[in-house]
Amino acid sequence: VQLVESGGGLMRPGESMRLSCAASGSISRFDIMAWYRQAPGRAREMVAFHTRDGRVKYADSVKGRFTIARDNAKDTLLLQMSSLKPEDTAVYFCNTPPNWGPWGQGTQVTVSS
Repeated sequence: VQLVESGGGLMRPGESMRLSCAASGSISRFDIMAWYRQAPGRAREMVAFHTRDGRVKYADSVKGRFTIARDNAKDTLLLQMSSLKPEDTAVYFCNTPPNWGPWGQGTQVTVSS
């Protein structure tokens, strides 16, 4: 399954945006789908994951501000981000751990005043 991220852009602190991860095939077979991000000079980190049975988990840094959603009917993973901070600036990726697929190009999110 190929994953294509979209929705990034330049945002001001405090604003909101939504990222999408579109899959080329069915995502219903994946127990876990997750968002990751990688800031310049830093390692890639998990932002949030969503299991097939509806469990979600967030990194402490985004808890209460980001919401992950999974639409199996549309084969899409979403990330609603609010109260954006400059430290959210990164390239955002999606993937399907532990059945890792190829990493896409990601979508750049830049938060700056």
